[in-house]
Amino acid sequence: MAVNENKTEEKTLPENSAEKTISTAKAVFMKDKTLKAGGYTLTKKQKFLREIFGWVETIVFAYLFALILTNFVVVNAQVPSESMQNTIMKGDRLFADRVSLYFSDPKRFDIVVFKYPDDPTQKTLYIKRIIGMPGDKITIKNNEIYINDSEEPLDDSFIAEPMVTFDAEYTVPEGCYFMMGDNRNNSADSRFWKVHTFVRRDQILGKAVFRYYPFDKMGKIE
Repeated sequence: MAVNENKTEEKTLPENSAEKTISTAKAVFMKDKTLKAGGYTLTKKQKFLREIFGWVETIVFAYLFALILTNFVVVNAQVPSESMQNTIMKGDRLFADRVSLYFSDPKRFDIVVFKYPDDPTQKTLYIKRIIGMPGDKITIKNNEIYINDSEEPLDDSFIAEPMVTFDAEYTVPEGCYFMMGDNRNNSADSRFWKVHTFVRRDQILGKAVFRYYPFDKMGKIE
């Protein structure tokens, strides 16, 4: 019988061929990552972790921003008493500007937030109006305030009601301020502090500039 020498034998690839090995390897690799052109798709676990890290990053950033804001830019304060009525009411929430004090000293009639001079470690902050400037002579006579022996009493048309108080005289030291509340008849201020009558410049934290609560009274403080 003649045999065709040019006949080639057909062979089928075995099941454990190189092609199937590569295919299996891809399947294992893509269990966690699905390849795409130029990248890959995250698994649910990776997406969850990335979302958690994103939230943590946002919270840390917000905390640091708030820390910088409240320590160097503004004072966020709640008015604890009625001593500044009717200009500022008890329970009002406000911002006091720190930045302006970096460039200039407080002025007479500024409403400022400061540490309690008799106990600077006390957490409760005080808010009053500056009446006496460094070097001023303050004379309280017949329920009126006179600055540096002026014949005209200080204009205090912003107070809640006519002041009824004792006669007294003070000389404000350099670098210090004499404070009074607008509600003069119900204000623990420089007239009554037992140890330190005056507030030092470095104890003043900021100038009250904006009330943000209650919302119906939101606006600039003057």
